[in-house]
Amino acid sequence: MMKNLASRLSPVRRNYERMDLFLNRIKNRISPPQLVTAIFIILILAGAVLLSLPHAAENGESVGFLNAFFTATSAVCVNGLIVIDTSGSFSHLGEIVIMVLIQVGGLGFMTMGVMVAIILGRKIGLKQRLILQQTTQSTSVQGLVRLSLHMVAISFVLETVAAIILALRWQGEMGWARASYYGIFHAISAFNNAGFSLWHDSLSRHIGDPVVNLTITVLFLIGGLGFIVVVEVLRKRSWRKLSLHSKVVLLGSAILTFLGFLLVFLLESWNPATFGNLTWSERLLAAFFQGSAPRSAGFNSIEIGSMLSATQFLMIILMFIGAASGGTGGGIKINTFIVLVLATFNTFRGGGQIHAFGRKINQETVMRALAVTMSAIAGVLIVTMALTITEDLMHEQFLSILFEAVSAFSTTGMSMGLTPDLSPAGKVIVTITMFAGRLGPLTLAYALSQKKRVSKIGYPEDNILIG
Repeated sequence: MMKNLASRLSPVRRNYERMDLFLNRIKNRISPPQLVTAIFIILILAGAVLLSLPHAAENGESVGFLNAFFTATSAVCVNGLIVIDTSGSFSHLGEIVIMVLIQVGGLGFMTMGVMVAIILGRKIGLKQRLILQQTTQSTSVQGLVRLSLHMVAISFVLETVAAIILALRWQGEMGWARASYYGIFHAISAFNNAGFSLWHDSLSRHIGDPVVNLTITVLFLIGGLGFIVVVEVLRKRSWRKLSLHSKVVLLGSAILTFLGFLLVFLLESWNPATFGNLTWSERLLAAFFQGSAPRSAGFNSIEIGSMLSATQFLMIILMFIGAASGGTGGGIKINTFIVLVLATFNTFRGGGQIHAFGRKINQETVMRALAVTMSAIAGVLIVTMALTITEDLMHEQFLSILFEAVSAFSTTGMSMGLTPDLSPAGKVIVTITMFAGRLGPLTLAYALSQKKRVSKIGYPEDNILIG
């Protein structure tokens, strides 16, 4: 009997071994950036299929694959742009699918995979560490497993605490069950800088609520700092002991948050459509929230389309800069922006070493920062031009198109009202833009490029006039 069972299982075992060999060959041939890109695509497609099911729709009729695909991409890329209302179009099943996609997309598929592997008692090999390095944007493969565990622990603790605070705040209005559900959804959305909300007006109804405003703001600011910075702050607890990267990110974040708050407050104080009916305390809360949110959060407590053009353009700049590397936000990243600013000031001073906090910044870092920024600018310009063609809008609406393009590329998720009215071609363009913005210009470039070629020819140096 045992021999018969063994003979029956042997073909299955051989097929399994062949499949395992085939998968190992694929893993050996594909680079970590390419594998990360493939995983994100698979995750988006799986989410799109689930969201297009009739059971995922509020009225029992499918929302259509294109709308589902757009929403899944926005959730996985933690963007927040929507073409259909989240709570009005999706059932609880659809909302839970979106919530799971946000969590996996924000933390990274491989980070979640590390947790599963550790629970199952499996070892994390070099290939998996290289993929982790790509998804967490770390400079080294050392300590990545521990970093992944810290990432999951930090997100779980912060999201849980925030969900409890929000549930306590809302339970009087909607009961414990619904308040808890809303608290969990918005805590996950905020920490992962996704910007999805279960209210059609985002958080505008809570514009003067300090509990909601401060809880959501703290969540997306911490998520946008990057897990490397958060873990280092928790470990070292001393400014002097922090790395150059953490110091640059923390100082840059503080400066941009303050400038965003100050400028939004000053500009919108002249706008009766936004601040006209607000008290001074509500104006301060709204300015702080809205000045911080463009750093990839996606929420809004003020109607973006009612803001002054100057404020809208300020938000475009803040969205383009975005959050920090290794976090849940997008943009070219705060650290990238600071490196370029330091390089510019250094050039004005006559050159020499580029440095900050007593540390030298090498030339390769500057060139990577320049490459990321130029790629982002090129991407935004191309998308803006494409949307002006597909949406056939008048020239006075150009700012809303630029706003939409930057919001999609920086994975911020704010909108001046253009997204719900996008044409099918426009939806496809914005979907691709969100995907490219989440993975980052350099990741996409590495994923699509061949093996690095080293030139064997040395060329003579010459000069090109600049300026």
